[in-house]
Amino acid sequence: MPRPGESLPASSAPLAAGPLSVPSRGRPARGGRLRASLSASIAEGAAAEVFAACAGGAVLTGWPLYLGASPLVIGLLGALPLAAQVVQVPAAWLTQRLGPKPLAVVAIGAARLVWLPLITLPFLDLPSSTALALFVAVIAAAAVLGVVGNNAWTTWMGDLVPGPIRGRFFGRRTVYLSIAGTVASLGAAVALDTLAPRGWTGETLAALAAVACGAGIASLWLLRRQQAAGVPAERTAPEWRAIVASLRDRVARPYLVYQFGWNAAVGLSASFFSFHMLATLETGFVLAAAHGIVVAVVRIVSAPVGGHLVDRFGGRPVIVLCSFGIALVPAIWLFATPGRLWPIALEAIVSGALWSWHGIAAFDLSIDLAPRRERPFYLAAFATAAGIGFALASSLAGLLASTAPARFDVLGASWTPVHLLFLMSALARASAAGLALRIDERRARTVPDLVREIAIALPRPWLPRADRRASIPRT
Repeated sequence: MPRPGESLPASSAPLAAGPLSVPSRGRPARGGRLRASLSASIAEGAAAEVFAACAGGAVLTGWPLYLGASPLVIGLLGALPLAAQVVQVPAAWLTQRLGPKPLAVVAIGAARLVWLPLITLPFLDLPSSTALALFVAVIAAAAVLGVVGNNAWTTWMGDLVPGPIRGRFFGRRTVYLSIAGTVASLGAAVALDTLAPRGWTGETLAALAAVACGAGIASLWLLRRQQAAGVPAERTAPEWRAIVASLRDRVARPYLVYQFGWNAAVGLSASFFSFHMLATLETGFVLAAAHGIVVAVVRIVSAPVGGHLVDRFGGRPVIVLCSFGIALVPAIWLFATPGRLWPIALEAIVSGALWSWHGIAAFDLSIDLAPRRERPFYLAAFATAAGIGFALASSLAGLLASTAPARFDVLGASWTPVHLLFLMSALARASAAGLALRIDERRARTVPDLVREIAIALPRPWLPRADRRASIPRT
């Protein structure tokens, strides 16, 4: 489920829009008014995480399993939020015509409250196919509204948050979001694991949908409390030629290609991690939530560091480093079995840090590569490329998972179609990471500079204390 500021692995496009969709006059918010708006943004993000915990992740996988969906349907559900990125261009047009704050408030609120029908779904005497169709319709509507809302929200936040502190602010915001998401995810998982075995799966899912809608109402109130970033000077007709310009721009094109290739590689496996834990590894919802907790804790620790590195080195070197590292994540899942779960604990640590940094860097880099005047349409093109790549790959993954043999033996081990998808995704991510090397960011430093900085900062417990101090260059 796409939502403002989302940076969880592969759950939404790296960026839904960019800042400053309309010319503005007057001075941007500063001082106490700016601090109040940024604080409200953090609180709104925390409420959004509660919504996501009760309407996404393992809970979102629990709904189609409860309704009897096949792996193909689960793959298509994973593709929906990214397939909805095709409405990025109309979303950018609406942002320019209506203004970012009004559109963000309406679209984001609608994307979260559209879950209201699911509160009653388990209690309706509907055929399973009809109930599943209704669920898919709700997810599709939420996805489209989320794209429109994210476009306006990112435009709003990009103009509101000063550029020199953007990385650090979103790094700090990630910390609070991770804490809220961890607590809410654990509560949702405990509820499902406790009540579902007693035959109350539908009732529990309905209660979680009600909590999600309550969190959505709270986030809507917090969105309204934030200040608009400037007063629009005029509502001008959108310049549609900016879309063509973004495709032909030599600076933006490598990032556009990377977005498509990277999200296609991620989409091959992203929809099946929760499904694999619940259906194949038989972890239960609590262990699935524990995996998410480890990811969140690592994000809490690593996000401020990632924000600092992006502000200091630029987004390009951080994205390059994280992309090659994230390519290893699906391969780690190949070694997990119901009796050997420690590999997914290792994966949680790796993906928690790398995806946190990747999300912050993608936000910053996308803003830097888009010209100021045409920025919303450039970034709509970026997000559309990402969404199409992810949707196509996720749909293909669902088809493969449904048509491949349920079990097959290779090298003396038993494998499932999901294992094949993990292997394909790892190889595709490694190839797509090479596309990040072609990105050109004017203010960025090099990847070796970033690697040296990280190497210097790493602890060296094998050295005497005096040698450790001497190994750190002074500036």
